[in-house]
Amino acid sequence: MYSRFAFPGFIKSTSRKKSVGRENLDQGSVSDVKDNRCVIVPVSVTMVAKTLEKKDNNWIAQSTAASDLIVQVGGSNFHLHKVPMVSRSGYLNRMVFEKSNGGRETNLKIQIDNLPGGAKAFELAVRFCYGWKFDLTSSNIAPLYCAAHFLEMSDDLEQGNLISKSEAFLSFLIFTSWKDTFQILKSCEAISPWAKELQILKRCSESISLKACTNLKDFSSGEEGANCLPAKSKVEEEGDNWWFEDVSLLRIDHFIEVIQSMKSKGMRPNLVGSCIAHWTTKWLSKITFEVDTPNPKNMTHQLHRVTTECLIRVLPTEENSVTCNFLLHLLKAGLVMQINSALLEALEQRITCMLEQCRVSDLLVKNYGDEDSVYDVGIVSRVAEAYLSLASSNLRSKILAVGRLVDGYLTLVARDEKLKVKSFQSLAKVLPKDARYCDDNLYRATDMYLKAHPNLIEEERTSLCKFLEYHRLSQEVREHVMKNNRLPLKIATRFILLEQVNMTRSKTTVGSSLQKTKTHAILRANNKSLEKGWIKSQKEIKKMTKEVETMKVQLNDLQMCKLKLLKQLKRCNV
Repeated sequence: MYSRFAFPGFIKSTSRKKSVGRENLDQGSVSDVKDNRCVIVPVSVTMVAKTLEKKDNNWIAQSTAASDLIVQVGGSNFHLHKVPMVSRSGYLNRMVFEKSNGGRETNLKIQIDNLPGGAKAFELAVRFCYGWKFDLTSSNIAPLYCAAHFLEMSDDLEQGNLISKSEAFLSFLIFTSWKDTFQILKSCEAISPWAKELQILKRCSESISLKACTNLKDFSSGEEGANCLPAKSKVEEEGDNWWFEDVSLLRIDHFIEVIQSMKSKGMRPNLVGSCIAHWTTKWLSKITFEVDTPNPKNMTHQLHRVTTECLIRVLPTEENSVTCNFLLHLLKAGLVMQINSALLEALEQRITCMLEQCRVSDLLVKNYGDEDSVYDVGIVSRVAEAYLSLASSNLRSKILAVGRLVDGYLTLVARDEKLKVKSFQSLAKVLPKDARYCDDNLYRATDMYLKAHPNLIEEERTSLCKFLEYHRLSQEVREHVMKNNRLPLKIATRFILLEQVNMTRSKTTVGSSLQKTKTHAILRANNKSLEKGWIKSQKEIKKMTKEVETMKVQLNDLQMCKLKLLKQLKRCNV
């Protein structure tokens, strides 16, 4: 038997025109467009049968001849005839021969448990064997193609058998149609092992990557189905990332196949990285992480873990191909999902290499829990610690840049009312003293935290401010400290005492300089007096003595002030 194979064109019943290829991409995404179709029409048949009727779970081939073959596929039973089935299926031919003891038994039952595509694909194969007309679409072509290989329906049995017919239509869709290629990949999700073995995944991935790499965004056709390239203006309008949304609909294993194919074809690393980030963002928005007690044995947890590991492995390695913020989100997901420790370490090292060029906004990673702070401060602390473990080989100027970055981040997250004191402290103390020129930015972040958390107890406020050092603050900030009533009493008192001591030292220094100036002036005057004979040394010496005594009185007053403040501090502590 031979069948007439009609390549897809326009279905007359369709209300709007459809082109052969990636139709109507301008109006919507892959999911918005109807499938192309191929109609297989028989030329001649070897078994006269009217139709294939379904009754409950039974499919019955209506014919004048009684059924002599029952094929069970999943939960469906197909009541068929041997002749049309075994003449086109090497698998059924062999099974019938084995079951019938060389052909002596007439009524046979064959059970098929692992047919790709299941009962739906087998129904189409049955229609083909009986010579009934049926439609091929992008939704059923891949399962039918795999089922044809399983059933061994090759041209060795009959020219133009189902394998060659389905192969021709499958190749046509993959080559010409962008949206149908994605529909084929979608239909392969339930038959992935077969689709991979028969190279369907590879062919679809290469077709997608080729069109994306070359900006070949549309195949259009007239009613006769002639192919043509897209208009250049449309390519320019949509930009280089026009394919992101369609690719983001793929399942993780198919997405990885497409990304690897794009990398092999020379797609720009920054576009590959952006596409991975786009897919990951959509994926993260759809899942719920078990933040408190993740269960490694849970199948959903395992799927999330494998997905995260696959995404990390497929990342482009080129510099600036992915953003630091995206890598931090990936790191957080990896920590929650307890992924491979080597992958975590590699991801951390990659982030640390980018810290020196980061902005504060790059460090903002939201928490998953409702009771947590808005942003995850712990993950920034982890990365900062990893950076400092490598800081011995870094220039001080680079470490200072990271210090400014962390202080800026602290200032931003300090406004969060849910941020715990310990979380703030853990990040504040990560950086060593030489990572900051001064503590001005750290003071501002601390003051912002105190302002946003007015209900802190005195002990918490004191613990929060213990990292601040008076001598590392600028004069402007010191003046602000003297007026800041949000600081804990102990810290404020200590800063006031240090300010008094600093003022005393300044006065002493100024006095000493003035005294030296006057002494030099006196000596010069004495020299001149000796020359002229009218020196008044005794009077000058008395003036000098009086000034020294005045300075002693001032120092004594400052000492008394210090003792009074210390007594007040002790009473406050009691």
